[in-house]
Amino acid sequence: MEPLAEARLIAGTGIEGDRYATGRGKFSQVEDVRDITLIEAEALAALARDYDIRLGADEHRRNLTTVGVPLNHLVGQRFRVGETVLEGARLNDPCNYLQLITGKAIKGPLAHRAGLNCRIVEGGIIRPGDAITPLPARSPT
Repeated sequence: MEPLAEARLIAGTGIEGDRYATGRGKFSQVEDVRDITLIEAEALAALARDYDIRLGADEHRRNLTTVGVPLNHLVGQRFRVGETVLEGARLNDPCNYLQLITGKAIKGPLAHRAGLNCRIVEGGIIRPGDAITPLPARSPT
């Protein structure tokens, strides 16, 4: 995991060069939406405050860290980030693998707060500081 000045998101695939986009990710063969994953900075702050566990951006293994956006509200919703449109697919629960590689007891404390798995609906470039803007609900056809 490394910070980027910008990233190219590819619709239905993932972040250009990312382990899931290239099929090298640990769970690449699992049928699940993992084009891009988000986590709230507030969840990481609460983990540090309430459990004295610090999980750095290089450890949490999510692609984007958000600020001021309640990700739970974006499940099933489309939203814009930079040039892209994402769709919140499901909440991401912390896994044994993340706990194993970090050596930190995060499974319980991050339950229901470990992020959001998203589908990339429209690709493009995203950059740090891009706003997350919910889009109007699609009307049934």
